[in-house]
Amino acid sequence: MNSTFIRRVKLSGDFDDSVYPFSIPAVKQIESVSLDSSVTFFVGENGTGKSTLVEALAVAAGFNAEGGTKNYNFSTENTTSSLADHLTLIRGAKREKSGYFLRAESFYTTANYAESGTWPGPILFEGKHIHEQSHGEAFLSIVRTFRPGLFIFDEPESALSPQRLLSLMSVVHSLARQGSQFIIATHSPILLAYPEATIYELAQSGMAKTEYDDIEHVRMTKDFLSSPGTYLRKLFLE
Repeated sequence: MNSTFIRRVKLSGDFDDSVYPFSIPAVKQIESVSLDSSVTFFVGENGTGKSTLVEALAVAAGFNAEGGTKNYNFSTENTTSSLADHLTLIRGAKREKSGYFLRAESFYTTANYAESGTWPGPILFEGKHIHEQSHGEAFLSIVRTFRPGLFIFDEPESALSPQRLLSLMSVVHSLARQGSQFIIATHSPILLAYPEATIYELAQSGMAKTEYDDIEHVRMTKDFLSSPGTYLRKLFLE
């Protein structure tokens, strides 16, 4: 078993489980979620609670809700759910000295904050301003500056080509070998193939640990790539 920064998460306090986000089936099963792997994935259809869960984990761990390091302090619009207020993180013996919450949804506003001059000067990543790079280049340039620590990603694949996803996996692997912990919500069959990761699949029935080849996203992608015409004919005839 790895010595991770966050070992487990549980719900605490009083809440109404008929009200969002506590009504989400996966949220009701949070206390069975172990985070003792260097890389943990949450995968599932839209609306099953992936982003809600990783956002709450990030906020409970001390990160800004819209992304960045624990030193980022800004808010454009408060859409954060109350779930973070009811999460207790069961931590390991060691504490992270570095970390980042990288979320696709608010990446642009996070980049603006880094460039805003709130700091002594704009933050450069690999010697470049974020807005001088493409979305995918900026994602990777930020990740490549990471030192070992705690990293929470929400759908990083949204900005990355398949080739760049492989580059991201290489960086994740290097940092994981140095003692980092990653918690990632994703739809990407490429990212999900990361070896020895723990994978939780979220569905309307709840959340359960699963294996790569049993993930619905992976099975469907394989089926589509093996016979795209079959899918397209069915879609266009309906």
